[in-house]
Amino acid sequence: MRVWLCALLIAFGGVASAEERGRETGFPIPRYVSLKAKEANIRRGPGFDHRIDWVFQRRGMPLRVVAEYDVWRKVEDIEGEGGWIHATMLSGIRTVILTEEAALLDRPSDRGRAVARVEPQVVARLEGCEGDWCSVAVDDVRGWVPGPSLWGLNPD
Repeated sequence: MRVWLCALLIAFGGVASAEERGRETGFPIPRYVSLKAKEANIRRGPGFDHRIDWVFQRRGMPLRVVAEYDVWRKVEDIEGEGGWIHATMLSGIRTVILTEEAALLDRPSDRGRAVARVEPQVVARLEGCEGDWCSVAVDDVRGWVPGPSLWGLNPD
């Protein structure tokens, strides 16, 4: 009875499972992707017949996929805004947004040497994380920043 009740709650959005997978792709939900196109329509529902609510205009912008339906993905941006986007407008390349000014350091440590300073809202390519530090690239400059200063990472 307990398993059936949990399945029912998950199906209707009452509880999210740590192991939730998208019905179409089998990838984890939620997950992060990036905007492939320079411009992409965000619709109220999954289909071309639904009204366009937003137009995202920032190639590489990280987005959180929160649902899937056929070739459509429901996404949210850093502000929690979003809707449905066609899957062809998305890329698996991982990017993040800096949430505060940060120095890009030459190693994953508070004692690292600063190689550049990055302003808030800058989009960076995520290259990997070690503990609480993440390696990012902004244009041709690479460095390490603390994970808490980034949006576009899973909590774990």
